[in-house]
Amino acid sequence: MSGSVFLVDDDRDLRKAMQQTLELAGFTVSPFAGATEALAELSAGFEGVVISDIRMPGMDGLAFFRKVADLDADLPVILVTGHGDIPMAVQAIQDGVYDFIAKPFAADRLVQSARRAQEKRRLVMENRALRQAADAASESLPLIGQTPVMERLRQTLRHIADTDVDVLVAGETGSGKEVVATLLHQWSRRRNGNFVALNCGALPETVIESELFGHEPGAFTGAVKKRIGRIEHASGGTLFLDEIEAMPPATQVKMLRVLEAREITPLGTNAIRPVDIRVVAAAKIDLGDPAERGDFREDLYYRLNVVTLSIPPLRERREDISLLFSHFLKRASERFGREVPQVSAATRDYLMSHPWPGNVRELSHFAERVALGVEANPAKPAAPAAATSSGTLPERLERYEADILKEALTAHRGDVKETLTALGIPRKTFYDKLQRHGINRADYAGRTAAGES
Repeated sequence: MSGSVFLVDDDRDLRKAMQQTLELAGFTVSPFAGATEALAELSAGFEGVVISDIRMPGMDGLAFFRKVADLDADLPVILVTGHGDIPMAVQAIQDGVYDFIAKPFAADRLVQSARRAQEKRRLVMENRALRQAADAASESLPLIGQTPVMERLRQTLRHIADTDVDVLVAGETGSGKEVVATLLHQWSRRRNGNFVALNCGALPETVIESELFGHEPGAFTGAVKKRIGRIEHASGGTLFLDEIEAMPPATQVKMLRVLEAREITPLGTNAIRPVDIRVVAAAKIDLGDPAERGDFREDLYYRLNVVTLSIPPLRERREDISLLFSHFLKRASERFGREVPQVSAATRDYLMSHPWPGNVRELSHFAERVALGVEANPAKPAAPAAATSSGTLPERLERYEADILKEALTAHRGDVKETLTALGIPRKTFYDKLQRHGINRADYAGRTAAGES
């Protein structure tokens, strides 16, 4: 099915003819003899398009369009007239009418306009649904996702959060390991204590022990005053050790003692201090694999591996990408003080085709660029050579011409005058080619584009 159409025309025969044309093209058509009757059935949640005659008794098509716009400004309305009123058509397009068709018209003209309008409506409704889903995702539940693996992960976190068991979190870079650690802290009885995070791979070997265990004055050159270490500071709360696979071997021995005895000895003293901590460690390699584990102590791995949580990479839960992106886009737009932009079809295709090696972190940064308007037309992965070189010569030339038109429209943000200048073709030829290739200029119009006067 191509979509749904509300068809309004007081001419019974013409209405039936248009209904038949649209139904043969796959549309579900709801016919109405008048605008008032159609308005009574129309709602803002209508996922289709509206096609209406202009010259009708009672409420005419232009007044009907204004009522529809008040109901839902993003609902595409196609107006049909038999009077060839060019000034009226220009004004209607400027007022927001999706398309204006003059009678008599070819059946294909009606069908193609309806299909393009339906595709626009589909994108609008998808964007709305994603924004609503993102709004429903509470900030206290940042592990956004509707896939079964993410639902199971949240359930497991809820189940173990209020225990004092140490946890090992496995996942690729940017997959959300610190988010998991933060939730384990927030959902536990330790929530009023400190959440202390340390990236073991970010500190040199000469510094990491002082950071973890603290030191007394004079413990080493430059130690002029007492310092409370991260472990002691986390007492009563949660200690998060990221990239624990980078922890130096000598420090691993001391960390194993902390996990077993829950006590520390700061540098420069023999005093033993008890600590009440829960340790959440994260690794971006498989510590259970000796080949990957390298010089990481096996006994420390087994001591940490009481509960292991694995976060799947984004490429393995693509159903969550659109929801996550919508959440990040809304958050970024609010931070930058901008309106949340509409997500184009090109951006949607990129979201689902890109491998996202940086996972959720990369997706979040991409959303920020889209919110700022610097990633409006992301590059699509190159098509396989067989796809672009197959077919007869006329078919390949047609595809090549369509690509040139799309590239020019993209480069000039849908501005007709600039595109015509770049292509060096007459206006009528330009519009004929757009219609033949099924290209809608409005899809390429940026918010700052001048457009056509």
